[in-house]
Amino acid sequence: MSWAFLRDLLSGINKYSTGIGRIWVAVVFMFRLLVYVAAAENIWKREHDEFECNIKQPGCENVCFDHFFPVSHIRLWALQLIMVSTPSLLVVFHVAYRENREKHHNQKFYGNPGKIDGGLLCTYLISLILKTGFEIVFLVLFYKLYNGFKIPRLVKCDIKPCPNTVDCYISKPTEKMIFLYFLVATSCLCIILNISELSYLIFKYSIKCYLKRHVKKQQ
Repeated sequence: MSWAFLRDLLSGINKYSTGIGRIWVAVVFMFRLLVYVAAAENIWKREHDEFECNIKQPGCENVCFDHFFPVSHIRLWALQLIMVSTPSLLVVFHVAYRENREKHHNQKFYGNPGKIDGGLLCTYLISLILKTGFEIVFLVLFYKLYNGFKIPRLVKCDIKPCPNTVDCYISKPTEKMIFLYFLVATSCLCIILNISELSYLIFKYSIKCYLKRHVKKQQ
């Protein structure tokens, strides 16, 4: 899979982000995207081929693997990366709309089309809420699908067509567990950064609106 589009998207949104937002972009790019491309993808690359059961009953190994791993960790992680990054497109599109509007009317409507204020502020806040929501949904999904954030060395399977309870072994469970914990930790960090940025922007513009009203009253 080519991640050039996601890289370009993160680079583009970095121009319109606050300081906390730029930290979020760095975390997603360096500690999630690069780790995924450089290491994690290879670890789960042959997970089905390396899943072994102590019986050669036709179909048994396949149904056991499908039962314990209904969705591949690495594919779900890739989907999570895409989903938490795409809300940033809302901000990029809004800025593009502002620039095109000025160009179409040949008139300056905004002091700076990329400045976070007015309608763009609302769009930015919505993107933060969506990113936080996606992060939480995927963490819950990981927890529910895999019975907690753990990868056992041995699983017991008694699903048909297996003739009895068989032992199945997962390859490189310790290595996979480390990357799964890393995934959870970076997801939690991104949630904290998103909530911090959301709180900062709401507080900042609440104070700004309050000061404007106060000045008007004084006048």
